[in-house]
Amino acid sequence: MFARPNSQHSQVAYVTNDLDAAIEAFGREYDAPAFYTFTNANSGSDENGEQLRIALARVNGVEIELIEPIGNTAPVFSDVLPGGDELAIRFHHICFRIDGPLENWDAHIATLDFDRHPIVFKGALGEMMRFIYTDERRTLGHYVEHVWLAPEILAQIQGATPAYPPARA
Repeated sequence: MFARPNSQHSQVAYVTNDLDAAIEAFGREYDAPAFYTFTNANSGSDENGEQLRIALARVNGVEIELIEPIGNTAPVFSDVLPGGDELAIRFHHICFRIDGPLENWDAHIATLDFDRHPIVFKGALGEMMRFIYTDERRTLGHYVEHVWLAPEILAQIQGATPAYPPARA
């Protein structure tokens, strides 16, 4: 599943019960002091109504994603979080980005065996984005996200995402 044409490991993702505190912890502990933050609420990007606050930073070329589920709308993201008020940050998934035209996404999806790698979360945003999460917890202990972004959206997100260490002038 990992070795596919036009596919590259691009992200490591964590879920948290407090996005602002998690961003602060990543700055203090892991030298990533700023993140690009947004919410998917009302974006129409998923099929089940999951609402998430999301933060992105790029560290040595790998995107770090922090995700805070909003309310009880996103059990795929909140189920691994313990109860209580203490800050929790838990590893959740890695992501493989499919580059190129939308046809590359279709070709990628056609190679996956969904009986062995069941989809637990999926969505799209018009002709700009496609994603699925496959459940690999039985063998790997985590989910795998597969995502395709139209080149202009990818460039926009990458342009807004802080990178560390900062580029030298």
